[in-house]
Amino acid sequence: MEQFIIANLAPIMFGTLVIFLLSGFPVAFSLAANGLFFGFVGIELGLLKPELLQALPNRIFGIMANDTLLAIPFFTFMGLILERSGMAEDLLDTIGQLFGPIRGGVAYAVIFVGALLAATTGVVAASVISMGLISLPVMLRYGYDKRLASGVIAASGTLAQIIPPSLVLIVMADQLGRSVGDMYRAAFVPGLLLTVMYAGYVLALSIFKPSHVPALPPEARNLKEPNGDSGVRSLLALTVCTVAIGYGFASWYGARHPNLAADELGIFSAGVATAAAFVFALANRHLKIGLLSRMAEKIVFVLIPPLALIFLVLGTIFVGLATPTEGGGMGAAGALILATANGRLNWGLVRQAMMSTTRLSAFVIFILVGSTVFSLVFRGVSGDLWVEHLLTSLPGGSTGFLVVVNIMFFLLAFFLDFFELAFILVPLVGPVADKLGIDLIWFGVLLGVNMQTSFMHPPFGFALFYLRSVAPKEVKTTDIYWGAIPFVLIQVAMVALIIAFPRLVSIEKKTDMKEQLELKIDVPQPDMQTPTYDPEQK
Repeated sequence: MEQFIIANLAPIMFGTLVIFLLSGFPVAFSLAANGLFFGFVGIELGLLKPELLQALPNRIFGIMANDTLLAIPFFTFMGLILERSGMAEDLLDTIGQLFGPIRGGVAYAVIFVGALLAATTGVVAASVISMGLISLPVMLRYGYDKRLASGVIAASGTLAQIIPPSLVLIVMADQLGRSVGDMYRAAFVPGLLLTVMYAGYVLALSIFKPSHVPALPPEARNLKEPNGDSGVRSLLALTVCTVAIGYGFASWYGARHPNLAADELGIFSAGVATAAAFVFALANRHLKIGLLSRMAEKIVFVLIPPLALIFLVLGTIFVGLATPTEGGGMGAAGALILATANGRLNWGLVRQAMMSTTRLSAFVIFILVGSTVFSLVFRGVSGDLWVEHLLTSLPGGSTGFLVVVNIMFFLLAFFLDFFELAFILVPLVGPVADKLGIDLIWFGVLLGVNMQTSFMHPPFGFALFYLRSVAPKEVKTTDIYWGAIPFVLIQVAMVALIIAFPRLVSIEKKTDMKEQLELKIDVPQPDMQTPTYDPEQK
């Protein structure tokens, strides 16, 4: 029996962890207790040396000193402040008025605002609760199907998982040893494509089941001109002028800086164009020019502040002006400024946001400490080699590996949230992916899209719980679950698209995160008084 345990300690350890997790015991303590128990078992059986556990203090101190993880409390605080700043309410009301005349207009508005909130808050709970409180009653009042209404709100809120500044991408970058900025840049196109796929589903429903997604009635559209005109033509004219300004600036600035990357040039051009639109809207309001309709003016003043925050956070990260941690700090400061401008900032709001941020940050750190204890012992009993042999022996090579790993993550997402998946499984499968020649940034984005389903899985998806907590009584829990299923299938289809078309994830420009060390040794020379340094000596 003892020889059997010695030969199979790694799979026994992993199986015991699964039993611990399914029992409902807190994940962080399950990981740590499992690691320490099997550490002592390994020492007793002679597989491990007691000195191995002496590495734990250094590893835990390394977690505390990790600057990358500072971005998590910054982005969490930013999202919680913005949730209560009134920004989501203004966005949903204004964009809902813009799309209201068409079938599914409010659903399109929810998807668009969900993507915008994802790019500013990065917190799923904030997006789902805000849109559930504001949009769900409106959609039900005007005859939207309950399942669609609840599904589109929950799914749009989960866009915060993949659209930067996503918390899961920060964790994935840290666990895979890659740059957070590169992970953000790589995830941008998949996030936007997923948004388009959500809108495509609503479009298909508006064609085949128009009764499920009615247009807003005329009496519900309150952003009209005194003569009854919608004001859309004024908005189109402003949009054309803004695009022209951005294109003109890109042509001029690109000619002066021919070596500038295309994404950086696009960010600068978008910043100049949106600033020009905001200045024109200000002049139109205060100088009484009268060139912009109420609709156009309202959209400018509602859209520009979050767009400015997106540029402040993501733009500075993408162009290399700030690290993700610095971008998160600027985003938190920007959120406080927006809340102040809306008259919503007070000590109670700040205190509540700080308490929630502290709880989430402590939750993340405790899980990371527990996973460190587990991974140290697991590697000590050659568990990494067992996982590597198990996954590399799959048929189909790298494709078979990707299929099996994604199925495993999808099934485990029924029971574990994305933090637990990222801290437990990613360190095990990441080295195997690297050995198979899979780019780890691409792999991290792929798993990020997959783990997004953990928020939507009936019956344990957190987004479904968030929506249930704010949904009116006429929306049954079964309506929320059935409404989530089509969007889970869309997310799975997105995973398949990334595997089939790897170029959807942009990984051309990467930061080398490998530490470069150069050892310089004093070499005495017989014919010289002082020692010299040989830069070629390693």
